[in-house]
Order: sequence, then structure tokens, then C-alpha cells
Amino acid sequence: MSDFFTSPVHAIGDYRAALGETPVWCSRSQSLLWVDILRHRLLRYWPGRQHIEQRRLDCLFSGVLLTEREELFLVVSQQGMLLYRYDGDNARLEMLCPYPADAAGTRPNEAAIAPDGSLWFSTMDLEEERPIGGWYRFAAGDAGPRKMMGHVTIPNTLAWYGDIVWFADSAEKRFYASDAAAINPDRLRVFDADGLTPDGSALTSAGELINARFGHACLSRYAIGDGWPALLEHLPLPVRQPSCCAFGGPGRNELFITSAGKNLDSPGEFDGALLHVATRATGAPQHRFRLE
Repeated sequence: MSDFFTSPVHAIGDYRAALGETPVWCSRSQSLLWVDILRHRLLRYWPGRQHIEQRRLDCLFSGVLLTEREELFLVVSQQGMLLYRYDGDNARLEMLCPYPADAAGTRPNEAAIAPDGSLWFSTMDLEEERPIGGWYRFAAGDAGPRKMMGHVTIPNTLAWYGDIVWFADSAEKRFYASDAAAINPDRLRVFDADGLTPDGSALTSAGELINARFGHACLSRYAIGDGWPALLEHLPLPVRQPSCCAFGGPGRNELFITSAGKNLDSPGEFDGALLHVATRATGAPQHRFRLE
């Protein structure tokens, strides 16, 4: 039996997402943000109050990420990259840059802040079928997102460790590794995902990738410190479609796991829930978008 989890896995609250994604721990507020892509919901969990806030934004968005400024978040949306001021009744959106002009027929999917403070995000076919998606980078001062790689189907996972960035394509059931500064399609290393579907991931400070396995009711733990993904174990979960995970809590040793209830004929009690479990690992800290 694995000793990676040090508590039972349990569901937080009663919200059940159609497509929960992109959990982000905010250390300044000691809260967790995540999204329900299909219902246009921003969700925020306050552990101290055991309370989940819900907000509906008038756009399709796949992530709400940290910036250098407290309570100012970066929203990755189909309209473009937006700044969101989380100020109660005064909350508002401000356009930072438009959605990529070459990304017609797509929506945003994976999104994360790189160690240099830039935004990386992916696009994917609205029908999840055609390889028309891409990987993009955007930094403050840029005129718009710069495309790093195209011809991807369901791009997921972004994790930087050492001089390597790790990402995946769920449709291909593959992991990829490239230069940490920018994805170079001519210098990719490609790895099989052990026959399971890789979705989003969290990174430990010791160089382990914790990957959600969409459709397989588990997380998979990989050691990536040697430059390739060495499978350590599968960690069972009480949801069929785990979608992503993030470390949080005061010691960054708690794992929060998003999940999806979409396309399930008979969703179980926890499908779509935000899950929580304590672990023996320490998560890598979240990066923040540089505004200047």
C-alpha cells in the first residue's frame, strides 16, 4: 500500500463540476481557486471558513492564475487574456491581450505561469477531435501571444523542473519534454503515458510529477528528475474523471484534485467534486504573472 497519501481522500463541499480544472493555491490568502470550464464558473475555497465561493464570468475560460498583485488574477479566456480584480461588488475584468488570431475553432485549455513570470497556455478543438490546438507564450509588454507549437489535439499539463518543461497530449496518451525557456518542436522528447490518459499535473519540490488520469479514477506519480518520466505508482481516487491537481495548505503538503462529471451517464457521488488529501510530499511553489 502506498504511503504517499497520509489521510483519507475526501470531497470538499457539495459543488459538482461539469469540467473542473486548473486548481491554483494562493499562499497570500490561503485559498484555492479553480474553474468549471463548461459552466463558466470561478470557484474559490477558503479552508479557514470551510466555504466555497462561486462567481460566473461572461466568457469561456480555462484558468484563473496568480499575478504579482494581491487579489488581481489572470483569466485565460476565449475572449483573450483578462485581468480580474477580485474585489467583491467591485470585481471587474480588463483586457490584457486578445485571443490568438490563428486559433479559430478552439478554446483555451491548459494554463500556467512559468518561472520567468510569463503565461503559457494551450488551445484545443472545441469538439476535442481535430489536431488544431497549439501552445502559446505571453509576457507583459508583448503585442500578443506567441505560438510555440501547433498540431496538438488535447494539450494538458505544464510543469517546469530544472531546464525542462513537461507537457502532454491527452488524445495521444503521451508526455513531452522540451527546453524550459520555450517549447521547441524540433527538440522534443516524447514518452508514452503507460496507456492511460494524462490530464493536468502538480509538481513536488523533489521532482515528482503527480498526474491526473482522466477516465481512469487515479493519479499517477512519476519521478522526472533524471529527464524522463519513471512511473512510481498509481494512486486510486473516488472519481472517474480526475482532471488536475495542485499542492496547497500552509505547508504545501495538501493535494487538491479537480474532477469532471461531463459525459457520465450515471455520475457517482463524488464525480465533479473538488477532492482533498494530505501527502508526505511538499509541492513546488506557484509562480506569479509579471505585470511589468
